[in-house]
Amino acid sequence: MGREISAAGSKTIAAFDFDGTITKYDTLPLFIKFSSSKRNLILGSIGMIPSLLLFKLKFIPNYRAKEKLFRIFFSGIHINRFNELSRSFKFLIEKILNPQAIEKIKWHQTNGHEVIIISASAENWIRPWAEQYGINVILATQLQVKDQIITGNFLDQNCHGAEKVCRLLKEYPDRENYILYAYGDSSGDKELLALADHSFYRSF
Repeated sequence: MGREISAAGSKTIAAFDFDGTITKYDTLPLFIKFSSSKRNLILGSIGMIPSLLLFKLKFIPNYRAKEKLFRIFFSGIHINRFNELSRSFKFLIEKILNPQAIEKIKWHQTNGHEVIIISASAENWIRPWAEQYGINVILATQLQVKDQIITGNFLDQNCHGAEKVCRLLKEYPDRENYILYAYGDSSGDKELLALADHSFYRSF
């Protein structure tokens, strides 16, 4: 466990990973399938084969393979169109929610805790869903946009692993002044879980 709440009214933050924690499955492949034509899905999947092989062989890191994927499927799309697709994607997210995660989110909110999401997925399709649940702080991967067009590159670091801790501490720097709960399901969450006072790996 960790530090206990020492005084009434102490701030408590509950940080949830999104893919595989709040949802049962990774939302990125679902969003690609949702937003792509059959032709683009086939061509894009073929185009990803070299990068996937290099990633599996550990010649390139996770974020480079992921950025390549974004370039293949999303570069050239107007940001307004992308955000429109992201808003429409909410109904699919609803279908793959982990009921235990939702119950825990509501428990934290009932107890006056601030619930946030820290995710390697793009903020664009997380936020429309999250705001329906009263979650307004989304620390996630940001997409680079030039002249309203998605380039396919990331604006900053992929929000994965140690970057999750960096994002959290940038948003909430006074670490000694709040209690931190963290929920995750993969190796990409281990640094965040290690930082927390109360950490939950694949459990609630």
